[in-house]
Amino acid sequence: MALTVHVNIVSAEEEIFSGSAKYITIPGEMGEIGILPNHSQLLTIAKPGQIKLIFDNNEEEIFYASGGILEVQPFSVTLLADSAARAEDLDEVAAIAAKEKAEQALTDRKSEIDYSAATAELARAMAQLKTIEALRKKLKSKH
Repeated sequence: MALTVHVNIVSAEEEIFSGSAKYITIPGEMGEIGILPNHSQLLTIAKPGQIKLIFDNNEEEIFYASGGILEVQPFSVTLLADSAARAEDLDEVAAIAAKEKAEQALTDRKSEIDYSAATAELARAMAQLKTIEALRKKLKSKH
Protein backbone atom coordinates (compact mmCIF):
# COMPACT_ATOMS: atom_id res chain seq x y z
CA MET A 1 0.00 0.00 0.00
CA ALA A 2 1.36 3.39 -1.01
CA LEU A 3 1.62 6.28 1.38
CA THR A 4 -1.55 8.40 1.28
CA VAL A 5 -2.97 11.58 2.68
CA HIS A 6 -6.51 11.98 4.04
CA VAL A 7 -8.52 14.48 1.99
CA ASN A 8 -11.66 16.36 3.01
CA ILE A 9 -13.49 18.55 0.50
CA VAL A 10 -16.30 20.41 2.21
CA SER A 11 -18.65 23.03 0.77
CA ALA A 12 -20.86 25.40 2.72
CA GLU A 13 -23.74 22.96 2.14
CA GLU A 14 -22.21 19.50 2.56
CA GLU A 15 -19.20 17.22 2.66
CA ILE A 16 -18.26 16.45 -0.94
CA PHE A 17 -15.44 13.96 -0.37
CA SER A 18 -13.64 12.30 2.52
CA GLY A 19 -11.04 9.67 1.85
CA SER A 20 -7.41 8.91 1.05
CA ALA A 21 -5.40 9.88 -2.01
CA LYS A 22 -1.76 9.55 -2.96
CA TYR A 23 -1.64 12.83 -4.90
CA ILE A 24 -3.79 15.97 -5.07
CA THR A 25 -3.71 18.99 -7.36
CA ILE A 26 -5.62 22.16 -6.56
CA PRO A 27 -5.52 25.72 -7.90
CA GLY A 28 -3.94 28.06 -5.38
CA GLU A 29 -3.37 31.80 -5.27
CA MET A 30 0.05 31.53 -6.89
CA GLY A 31 -0.73 28.66 -9.28
CA GLU A 32 -1.52 24.97 -9.17
CA ILE A 33 -0.44 23.17 -6.01
CA GLY A 34 0.58 19.52 -6.06
CA ILE A 35 0.30 17.75 -2.72
CA LEU A 36 1.89 14.43 -1.74
CA PRO A 37 1.91 12.72 1.67
CA ASN A 38 4.34 14.41 4.09
CA HIS A 39 3.80 17.80 2.43
CA SER A 40 4.89 20.72 4.55
CA GLN A 41 2.16 22.60 6.39
CA LEU A 42 0.34 25.19 4.34
CA LEU A 43 -2.64 27.48 4.73
CA THR A 44 -3.66 29.35 1.58
CA ILE A 45 -6.54 30.58 -0.51
CA ALA A 46 -7.81 28.18 -3.18
CA LYS A 47 -8.93 29.71 -6.45
CA PRO A 48 -11.89 28.50 -8.51
CA GLY A 49 -11.01 25.45 -10.52
CA GLN A 50 -10.41 21.76 -10.88
CA ILE A 51 -9.26 19.55 -8.04
CA LYS A 52 -7.78 16.21 -9.04
CA LEU A 53 -7.31 13.30 -6.65
CA ILE A 54 -5.21 10.30 -7.64
CA PHE A 55 -5.77 7.16 -5.61
CA ASP A 56 -3.58 4.13 -4.74
CA ASN A 57 -4.89 2.23 -7.77
CA ASN A 58 -3.95 5.19 -10.03
CA GLU A 59 -7.62 5.97 -10.67
CA GLU A 60 -8.44 9.65 -10.50
CA GLU A 61 -11.47 11.68 -9.56
CA ILE A 62 -12.09 15.26 -10.57
CA PHE A 63 -13.91 17.87 -8.52
CA TYR A 64 -14.73 21.55 -8.93
CA ALA A 65 -14.46 24.17 -6.19
CA SER A 66 -15.41 27.83 -6.47
CA GLY A 67 -12.54 28.77 -4.18
CA GLY A 68 -12.05 28.66 -0.44
CA ILE A 69 -9.44 27.95 2.18
CA LEU A 70 -6.93 25.10 1.81
CA GLU A 71 -5.18 23.63 4.83
CA VAL A 72 -2.40 21.13 4.28
CA GLN A 73 -0.87 19.04 7.06
CA PRO A 74 1.64 16.21 6.51
CA PHE A 75 -1.10 13.54 6.36
CA SER A 76 -4.30 15.54 5.85
CA VAL A 77 -5.63 18.04 3.35
CA THR A 78 -8.81 20.02 3.97
CA LEU A 79 -10.52 22.31 1.48
CA LEU A 80 -13.26 24.47 2.94
CA ALA A 81 -14.94 25.66 -0.25
CA ASP A 82 -17.66 28.21 -0.85
CA SER A 83 -19.19 25.64 -3.18
CA ALA A 84 -17.86 22.37 -4.56
CA ALA A 85 -19.07 19.42 -6.61
CA ARG A 86 -17.90 16.25 -8.28
CA ALA A 87 -17.13 17.02 -11.92
CA GLU A 88 -19.91 14.73 -13.15
CA ASP A 89 -22.45 16.71 -11.09
CA LEU A 90 -21.68 20.05 -12.78
CA ASP A 91 -24.37 21.57 -15.00
CA GLU A 92 -22.70 22.53 -18.29
CA VAL A 93 -25.73 24.47 -19.56
CA ALA A 94 -25.86 26.57 -16.37
CA ALA A 95 -22.09 27.18 -16.52
CA ILE A 96 -22.32 28.36 -20.14
CA ALA A 97 -25.24 30.64 -19.26
CA ALA A 98 -23.35 32.09 -16.28
CA LYS A 99 -20.28 32.66 -18.47
CA GLU A 100 -22.33 34.45 -21.12
CA LYS A 101 -24.14 36.58 -18.54
CA ALA A 102 -20.86 37.62 -16.90
CA GLU A 103 -19.25 38.41 -20.27
CA GLN A 104 -22.28 40.51 -21.23
CA ALA A 105 -22.16 42.39 -17.92
CA LEU A 106 -18.47 43.14 -18.45
CA THR A 107 -19.04 44.50 -21.96
CA ASP A 108 -22.26 46.42 -21.19
CA ARG A 109 -21.03 49.70 -19.76
CA LYS A 110 -24.58 50.61 -18.72
CA SER A 111 -24.89 47.55 -16.54
CA GLU A 112 -25.26 48.19 -12.83
CA ILE A 113 -23.53 44.93 -11.95
CA ASP A 114 -20.34 45.30 -9.97
CA TYR A 115 -17.27 44.76 -12.16
CA SER A 116 -15.47 42.62 -9.57
CA ALA A 117 -18.56 40.44 -9.06
CA ALA A 118 -18.90 39.91 -12.81
CA THR A 119 -15.19 39.07 -13.10
CA ALA A 120 -15.45 36.56 -10.24
CA GLU A 121 -18.55 34.98 -11.78
CA LEU A 122 -16.77 34.69 -15.12
CA ALA A 123 -13.79 32.99 -13.43
CA ARG A 124 -16.09 30.50 -11.67
CA ALA A 125 -17.98 29.69 -14.88
CA MET A 126 -14.76 29.24 -16.87
CA ALA A 127 -13.34 26.98 -14.13
CA GLN A 128 -16.48 24.84 -14.19
CA LEU A 129 -16.28 24.50 -17.97
CA LYS A 130 -12.58 23.52 -17.78
CA THR A 131 -13.45 20.92 -15.14
CA ILE A 132 -16.21 19.49 -17.35
CA GLU A 133 -13.75 19.33 -20.26
CA ALA A 134 -11.18 17.51 -18.09
CA LEU A 135 -13.84 14.96 -17.12
CA ARG A 136 -14.68 14.43 -20.80
CA LYS A 137 -11.01 13.84 -21.65
CA LYS A 138 -10.72 11.38 -18.75
CA LEU A 139 -13.80 9.46 -19.92
CA LYS A 140 -12.58 9.39 -23.56
CA SER A 141 -9.21 7.99 -22.52
CA LYS A 142 -10.94 5.09 -20.75
CA HIS A 143 -12.76 4.04 -23.94
